[in-house]
Amino acid sequence: MTSMTYGQAGVDIEAGDALVEAIKPLAKATSRKGVIGGLGGFGALFDLKAAGFADPILVSTTDGVGTKLKIAIETGIHDYVGIDLVAMCVNDLVVQGAAPLFFLDYFATGALDVAAASRVIAGIAEGCKIAGCALVGGETAEMPGMYSGGDYDLAGFSVGAAERGALLPAGVAVGDAILALPSSGVHSNGFSLVRKIVATTDLGWDSPALFAPGKTLAEALMQPTRIYVAAMLALHQAGLLKGAAHITGGGLPGNLPRALPDGLGASLKGPWAMPGVFAWLAKTGGVAAEEMLRVFNCGVGMTLIVKDADAAMVLLKAAGEAPFLLGHVTGKPGIEIEGSESLFV
Repeated sequence: MTSMTYGQAGVDIEAGDALVEAIKPLAKATSRKGVIGGLGGFGALFDLKAAGFADPILVSTTDGVGTKLKIAIETGIHDYVGIDLVAMCVNDLVVQGAAPLFFLDYFATGALDVAAASRVIAGIAEGCKIAGCALVGGETAEMPGMYSGGDYDLAGFSVGAAERGALLPAGVAVGDAILALPSSGVHSNGFSLVRKIVATTDLGWDSPALFAPGKTLAEALMQPTRIYVAAMLALHQAGLLKGAAHITGGGLPGNLPRALPDGLGASLKGPWAMPGVFAWLAKTGGVAAEEMLRVFNCGVGMTLIVKDADAAMVLLKAAGEAPFLLGHVTGKPGIEIEGSESLFV
């Protein structure tokens, strides 16, 4: 009987080992106070006391990058989806008042390409550095027959902590100002619609992006999700942040209510400045304003409910952000957006 190997079944053990060695220095560069040990164990250890917490509550999140990965795979632009993966998790931690502590990733593929996977994980490490959290581990799964060729999928998992009395939202009331932090573009939601719109045109991924001079369509769409952690933690530590909402799938109408107590709503005033990609998508796809606002972030990556709008603006600008007043909290449930019809003109 012929002796069979795992390699003949499509799994390259040596490639997996090579990837682990390649990412060890990337993970080490993200280390922070509280991390115990490095990659290679069966689990990652973290010391909350060493991280400076007295009475912490743990907050955990998980997310993926979605069908934006299809563009990365088709174009070979693998450098930014790792940042997206981290951003989608840590932005969800910080809106609850938590500082991201550590991150783990899951990378699944049909045939492991060490060079491409290393670029993806380098992006994850970069995202962790921006967010101030440690990349403490992960899993690489080579599954021929489950994924085709070089197709891959990503999942991320992050844990953060907040002192017991510092969880958000807290104290949100009628009249509170709502500030917006700009997005860099589509971020990581709505790409099934983005890809469908592009498919209706004669454009290729290497075509010039009409809404982003100097970039190809792929380069413009692959701009990574912004990570808002540092500025938001500074705002929270200054006692100015009452609540926040990360604007992902569902847009403003679907996410802002998650930061509001029952019975309260918000009145938002448009139009506001936004990246040109949104007007291009709306016009090219014939997408109505209501649908655009329900699917995409439409230029608002994060909303902040604050105590003192002027003081918050000063602090956020000092942290490198470009905040703008978006609206205020009302006593009527629901999200009203004035001037929405002129947002995508």
